[in-house]
Amino acid sequence: MNVSEFKIIPRYAMNTLSSISIKATLRKFSKFIPAVGVIALCASCVPVSSPTKPNPNATKPLKAVHINPFKAGTYDYFVNQSKYPKTYNVYKNKDLLSRTNPSNSNLIIDLGLQRAKLMNNGVVAMDYPISSGTSKHPTPEGRYQILEKIEDEKRSSLYGKILDADGNTVKSGADSRKDKDLIPEGGKFQGALMAHWMRLTWDGIGMHRGRVPRYPASHGCIRTPGSVVPTVFRKTRIGTPVSIIK
Repeated sequence: MNVSEFKIIPRYAMNTLSSISIKATLRKFSKFIPAVGVIALCASCVPVSSPTKPNPNATKPLKAVHINPFKAGTYDYFVNQSKYPKTYNVYKNKDLLSRTNPSNSNLIIDLGLQRAKLMNNGVVAMDYPISSGTSKHPTPEGRYQILEKIEDEKRSSLYGKILDADGNTVKSGADSRKDKDLIPEGGKFQGALMAHWMRLTWDGIGMHRGRVPRYPASHGCIRTPGSVVPTVFRKTRIGTPVSIIK
């Protein structure tokens, strides 16, 4: 199309153009519209240049650093540490813990975190690790109350070990219901010691001192570290509410 083909048409003459001449003019312009679109599209597709050489200052891969935004010593700081909840560390609000007693305490057992919280009127006084029941012997969720407390001489009637007449272990991890035939003459079944026993159900679930790996490992009870369980025992009573959640 030649530029000379275009003419300036006075405004007053526009009304005299026939629809045919308008269509013809638009057809001439339409030849250029696709070309203009292609040029614009190609311009937007030009790749952004990227560096061809590595950064000479990057001598080794960098690792992400965990930054705890909370004030050290606070409970928020404790639970936002990178090792929580797997840590064996215990959080204590010493002032609040000193004011916690059987009349204002309750317990929250978190099966997912494998942690327990001693509460004082809704505020965490102590956060500590626990080990609950395995998948074969799960600790039941729900709301409970402490039904019984025995500080020292409590032994399991179901789980323990079988001893011979001389007191030697014949089988550890024994079940008194299934392994009775393994008890030798003069031997006996000895239930596992469960010091600081705090019963939650009448079918054998409770809290007590025990080995606390950082995963569920018990037959259903809530094992509590020996460094912590005396405090929990002292700060609770028969009737203290206990919530087991997941």
